[in-house]
Amino acid sequence: MKNNSWTKQCSFPPGTLVSGKWHRQHYTIIRQLGSGANGVVYLAKGKDGYVALKMSGDSMSIISEVNVLKAFSKVQGPVLGPSLLDVDDWERGGKKTIPFYVMEYIEGPVLLAFVRDKGRHWAGILIIQLLDILEQMHRQGWTFGDLKPENLIVSHPRTRIRCIDVGGTTKMGRSIKEFTEFFDRGYWGLGSRKAEPSYDIFSTAMLMINVYYPSRFTRKGSGLDQLKEMIKKEPELRCFEPVLIKALEGKYRNAGDMKNELLGRLSFRNSRSQKHSAKKRQGQGRKGSLHETAGVLLVTSFLYGLYIYLFLL
Repeated sequence: MKNNSWTKQCSFPPGTLVSGKWHRQHYTIIRQLGSGANGVVYLAKGKDGYVALKMSGDSMSIISEVNVLKAFSKVQGPVLGPSLLDVDDWERGGKKTIPFYVMEYIEGPVLLAFVRDKGRHWAGILIIQLLDILEQMHRQGWTFGDLKPENLIVSHPRTRIRCIDVGGTTKMGRSIKEFTEFFDRGYWGLGSRKAEPSYDIFSTAMLMINVYYPSRFTRKGSGLDQLKEMIKKEPELRCFEPVLIKALEGKYRNAGDMKNELLGRLSFRNSRSQKHSAKKRQGQGRKGSLHETAGVLLVTSFLYGLYIYLFLL
């Protein structure tokens, strides 16, 4: 899905100075963060510190993404995307002018790297945070579209998931602008590429599957049957099977419904784990009771932590 011509036009080495034609701001390129169908994103340094700078040979693409970020900045509640800091053109000594915009640099590992380092028990919490963001995004009339781990950063210090690339964000009712096959319901034969809540909800289910199958896999035969089989093969995923199947089949009306049911499954999983631990400790006397009490406190703290993540932070 990349436009190699634009990627080549916007490829510059570290140390390159990008100067804005209109706002007269200067940014020094540190390194490339990523590239996509509509341009290249760099880590750069401006007068106030590090920023993410995106440039493209397609001015309409830049305008579209800037409009998305402006719309998100007006939304109350969870932060839907990086903050927009600057929009300008770069004239390269009489050569072609390159449009660019500058946004907040969100530091942290991508979703799969974070889960790999911290443990898969984090996956459910982060997916619930993501569904909360998607719910607000859908209410504003947008579909994220190209939802994949590479576009999701887990930021510090509050351990919050953040969406970092709005290049695929599409107005409801239109055709999805950008997608990645593994997370695309059209690829799996489970729906159209129309921008609507169920498209993002499908991709969210595939994100959860990707956590447990980080190398991903290709479609073979019936997409739904294959995905059901992969869920059943992974013991930890089976706990979430009812929620994942509903998401894959497009049975959720909105991201909030999936979020609530996923939270219920997480509560059930931890409650069942606690009961199992309590049975193992039976007969250990007072020491076992203390351990059981500690376990109850641990589960309670976990659920309280979920509440904080979802509603207060």
